[in-house]
Amino acid sequence: MRETTTDVPVNSLIEMIVSLPPELQQEVREFVTSLAKRTLRPARRLRQDWAGALREHRDQYTALELQRKTIEWRGD
Repeated sequence: MRETTTDVPVNSLIEMIVSLPPELQQEVREFVTSLAKRTLRPARRLRQDWAGALREHRDQYTALELQRKTIEWRGD
């Protein structure tokens, strides 16, 4: 018997779902479908177009000072 990551036997889950009335089974189906869509979404590539944007300031500031400056410049 397969186990889920929470150690609940898959058969127990199936039994629980089967014991529900048809309209709730449909709700479970829709919920599981929405979960599956979230996990199947392709990962987006990490954008790094900002890399080197503060190069001109490297001699003026330490990395920590640059971090604080960027927060200041963004208005956070």
